[in-house]
Amino acid sequence: MVFQTIVNYTYNKGPDQFWKTRRILKLSSHFYGRRRNCYRNAIRGVWRSLRHCTLGRQDKKRDMKELQDLRIHAGSMEHGLPRGIFKESIERCLILLNRKILADLAVWEPRTFKALTDVAKAKALEDKLEYDGMKSEDVSHFIHRGLLKKK
Repeated sequence: MVFQTIVNYTYNKGPDQFWKTRRILKLSSHFYGRRRNCYRNAIRGVWRSLRHCTLGRQDKKRDMKELQDLRIHAGSMEHGLPRGIFKESIERCLILLNRKILADLAVWEPRTFKALTDVAKAKALEDKLEYDGMKSEDVSHFIHRGLLKKK
């Protein structure tokens, strides 16, 4: 595009500016008042809303992590084993279940979670990861490979 004068050149913002403006106004289409239609006001609102979206995603991840830890703690304490010893024993048994799966088992599959706590108790007693209140009679019904004698 050839311009005869500098005045025409300064007024033409080109296609890039048009699409940039269009994108911002499209993102601000659900706002109220001038923040919806005025580009200068829309930019501030859009940047603010995008910042809040990012923070909201981070908050959601943190909240889910706390909820899952709370569920695991409640489930393990229900069967008489603190969460720290439970997780340590499960890792030593090479049972590789993540936080989400353990929390789901604690809530929706209590018998399966009880079996996991029995395994963890047996491993804790075997490795002498004891705490106040844990007794060897709690897992007397549990048999694992370490308890079997070789001939």
